[in-house]
Amino acid sequence: MVTIRLTNSKTRKKEDFVPIDAKNVRMYVCGPTVYDRAHLGNARPVIVFDTLYRLLRHVYGADHVTYVRNFTDVDDKINAEALRRQKAGAPGTLEELIHQRTEETIAWYHADMDALGALRPSIKGVVSENAEPRATEFITQMIAMIDGLIASDHAYAKDGHVLFRVRSYKDYGKLSGRSVDDMIAGARVEVAPFKEDPMDFVLWKPSSDEEPGWSSPWGRGRPGWHIECSAMAHELLGQSFDIHGGGLDLQFPHHENEIAQSACAHPHGDFAHYWLHNEMLQVEGKKMSKSLGNFFTVRDLLDQGIPGEVIRFVFLMTHYRSPMDWTEAKRKDADRTLANWHLQTWELDPTPAEEFVADRSLVEALAEDLNTHMALVRLRALQDQPQALLDNARWLGLLPDSERQRFRNSWLSLSAGSGSSPDFAELAQRLDHLRKQAIDSKDFSAVDALKSALIAAGVEVRMSKSGVELVPGSDFDPAKLEALQ
Repeated sequence: MVTIRLTNSKTRKKEDFVPIDAKNVRMYVCGPTVYDRAHLGNARPVIVFDTLYRLLRHVYGADHVTYVRNFTDVDDKINAEALRRQKAGAPGTLEELIHQRTEETIAWYHADMDALGALRPSIKGVVSENAEPRATEFITQMIAMIDGLIASDHAYAKDGHVLFRVRSYKDYGKLSGRSVDDMIAGARVEVAPFKEDPMDFVLWKPSSDEEPGWSSPWGRGRPGWHIECSAMAHELLGQSFDIHGGGLDLQFPHHENEIAQSACAHPHGDFAHYWLHNEMLQVEGKKMSKSLGNFFTVRDLLDQGIPGEVIRFVFLMTHYRSPMDWTEAKRKDADRTLANWHLQTWELDPTPAEEFVADRSLVEALAEDLNTHMALVRLRALQDQPQALLDNARWLGLLPDSERQRFRNSWLSLSAGSGSSPDFAELAQRLDHLRKQAIDSKDFSAVDALKSALIAAGVEVRMSKSGVELVPGSDFDPAKLEALQ
């Protein structure tokens, strides 16, 4: 069995991964707050932990891995969006509008992440709603956990709020490497009359009559964000589980607070043994933001005609612990590479799952702290083995059925119209011959004409001293090549 090594944020070291129970490897990843479309940065942890999920399933067996990713469906941002809709004239109560928004957003999220080739989370290989818990379904467990924290003097109630006593947990700050006093000095913390200490954070807060709320020993209210994940992880994965993941932006305060309240509520458990955090995303070297005009959602890219597998490929180019820069150059490179792989494999059928054997070098690359860059290097090395390329690319979430069918339809369409598939080798030879003639005659008009026709058909033309290579792009139109055959 291959040894998986992961960089544990908790210890700041790369460690051999040893599961608590190899028959039920358990992973929890913080999911989205469902108030709007997922932007490109939201997609990075999805692809990172989907890749880890695929690796764990390969090593331990699909029915021996549990992957839980939550939906935060009670949040002030959701309330604000529902209120905006109500003020704009949308029919229904605020509670009904909140429910509509969360249902709508969850459906969007599923559609967008499916398009990126991400597998749905599952409980021991069984995809179910339990693997994607909604915070509103676990309010009872949250109230019970908060009640226990008050009883053990780690939390206190005041003015309808319940707050966690940060200084009651001596290891607070170890995950992020900060002391409580440094945090107070360097952070913007909310100072409120109901707080004993500026660093104490909310476990429960009161709700107005219009806002969503639940009955509790401290009055009608709703949970704070941090308690949600702790309660859901405990209910579905137990006091101790293997991996907790999320973006680096969640390390503090969200994950730090999760650890504190979970350790104090369940002192006999270890919570998560391994913590993994992916770095943030940039666009063309700059932080993505609406003010810079470089902010876009996954759906924006999909609607522009960029296939989900291209987005996924670009993400896999960069190691998860390095900042990822989305650039047009990377998108084009991914588009070209995938089009070439489709060209090489479109006539092949995937090997049945029960017969598939993953390329060892590819598995070893992923097992070494999810080195997806090296995994792609290995896939490129399989280009002279089309069946192995197809099977291993699909295992990594690439060359999905939808895109393969699109390419197949293009080839079959041309075949039906001209009686043959496009002969790229012949066209490349013809262009190279014309180029050599033009070098002697100094007349490049024939070269330019053929090159322009190829580009108009969605074919990328790569010319070098060694020859000419033609690669169909995602906008390849075989019908436009008929006149050139």
